[in-house]
Amino acid sequence: MKLTPKRHRSDSAKAAVAATQAAALPPLSPPAHVTLRPQDRPFWAAIVTARPRDTWNEVDLASAANLARCQADIEALQAQIDEAGFVIDGKVNPACELLEKMSRRALALTRAIAVNTVATVGRSADIVKGAELERQARADMQDDGLIPTLRAVK
Repeated sequence: MKLTPKRHRSDSAKAAVAATQAAALPPLSPPAHVTLRPQDRPFWAAIVTARPRDTWNEVDLASAANLARCQADIEALQAQIDEAGFVIDGKVNPACELLEKMSRRALALTRAIAVNTVATVGRSADIVKGAELERQARADMQDDGLIPTLRAVK
């Protein structure tokens, strides 16, 4: 993995070219010393594409692999709970406690490698503005739903 020595301003032409080139590449691979299971791979791809490609280092990628494994395990635990129920023989299903621990771990890893909402999307005020624009665009769509209509943007 080759990292660029200097990051360009996000609003520069160089940054736009680098982003376009990075988007055309497959997701990053985990470090050679890290093993991912097949069920971890969809989570891995989502995690490593949440940040610009040139911001990842080996330590972050190892943590991203831990997060991918953790998220896959959360899905497996949730499936077990869905099948067996929250209560088994009058006691809380032990998988529920493990699910809670794994959820906390996932949240901590998400923050540690900066793929949380604030790091990837921005402040909540910006998200609200973007959501309102999207709702308005949906409201302005014509019946065919294929081609959005043009409208004035405020």
